[in-house]
Amino acid sequence: MDLVARAKGILLSPRNEWAKIDGEPATTGSLLVDYAAPLAAIPAIAGFVGTSLLGYNVLGLSYRVPIVRGLVAAIVQYVLTLVGVFVLGLIVDALAPSFGGTRSQIQALKVSVYSSTAAWIAGVFMLLPALSPLSIVGLYSLYLLYLGLPILMKAPADRAIGYTVVSIIAAIVVYAVVGVIAGTVTGYRPWAL
Repeated sequence: MDLVARAKGILLSPRNEWAKIDGEPATTGSLLVDYAAPLAAIPAIAGFVGTSLLGYNVLGLSYRVPIVRGLVAAIVQYVLTLVGVFVLGLIVDALAPSFGGTRSQIQALKVSVYSSTAAWIAGVFMLLPALSPLSIVGLYSLYLLYLGLPILMKAPADRAIGYTVVSIIAAIVVYAVVGVIAGTVTGYRPWAL
């Protein structure tokens, strides 16, 4: 699998790409190491460069996150992102029968990993803190999830919206927990401001 071709395919022609992905053999290792690991590094590296090396200005004041703290935060974010996508795959698999789908851990991990492509690539906007609000285009990942669930998990199309909504709620919970853990490890807790 060519990473660039797969990312381009899932972003630009997702229906066709999901059909290809459905029939491809995969392993947890191939999905996480060959695809997720390089793409999940984009927001972590861009965030580190943007906040620790370039810094940002707020009301005329310049601020940079100290390099060691920024590096630790980037590493923690990266590792927990990979853990989060794996856990989300387990949840998607467990939910399948409730929505008329077929259980398959590999297919569920494919859904979780490949639907995250847009969010990971949108992480490039973290390079310049002023552009970081543009990372909202990563919400396209939700649409990718919606398209992928019925194809890979064999859920009926009429139940795909419910499956997607419950999967999104699960993703929000997973990444909220990831955020709390990351904040605890790095000492950065924006909710405590």
